[in-house]
Amino acid sequence: MADFGDMAKNALNSDKGEEFSDEALRRGGDEADKATGGSHTKQIDEAEQAADGKIGQ
Repeated sequence: MADFGDMAKNALNSDKGEEFSDEALRRGGDEADKATGGSHTKQIDEAEQAADGKIGQ
């Protein structure tokens, strides 16, 4: 029986999981951008991309 971590990894590696994680990261980035008044947009975008790269592995 696969453990929960493996199941989550497999789900995120699917096309649907990739779409879900991309949307979640985008929304989180948008909210962070709002909260900072747009003063850290570049750093937030870079963090989104870095997180997407880690999740997609």
